[in-house]
Amino acid sequence: MTGRSRGRPRDPQVDDLIMKAALELFVEQGVEGANVERIAKRAGVAKVTIYRRWPSSEALLVQALERARTVVPEERLWAENAGPSDERLMDSWVTTLGDPRYRAVLAQLIGSSTSHPDLLATYREQYLRPRRRLVREALAAGVDPEADVDIDTVIDMVVGAALYRMLVDPGEPSDRDYLAKLVHQANRLLGR
Repeated sequence: MTGRSRGRPRDPQVDDLIMKAALELFVEQGVEGANVERIAKRAGVAKVTIYRRWPSSEALLVQALERARTVVPEERLWAENAGPSDERLMDSWVTTLGDPRYRAVLAQLIGSSTSHPDLLATYREQYLRPRRRLVREALAAGVDPEADVDIDTVIDMVVGAALYRMLVDPGEPSDRDYLAKLVHQANRLLGR
């Protein structure tokens, strides 16, 4: 006897509509504006549809934030031991850095970290820390054993510079040129 699931299967298009509405409202109005009632109205769904998929607007926002972050699933590339010079990773980073929508989302996320610290904490735990572990493992695999370098510090330097570029000083040289310089400097620090 096979088990039977109750109800209709989830429609991924509805998930997409809900996450798109959540991101738009988050960028436009912050966390307060991205509540379940407003998200449901903008997505054209019932509130119960959202609650069946996510336990809270925070959980929905965290998933929507991650989906907005990148087009390319970087976790898969790092798990395949793609190095930081891998063109696929570079393309993903350039796409992310150059995306005005993601810049707005990131600015709102950082801006709301004092009034809604749980949102950033949840995002950090669910997405940033697991990704960082993959990055650290991939970088550690190729580090010169003679190099006296702290991999976490190198990661912080690259991420910090990329965030600064993305949020404070976007512009010339191109994002690709800038990222290439960051990667080159990181490789030098790692003894590559």
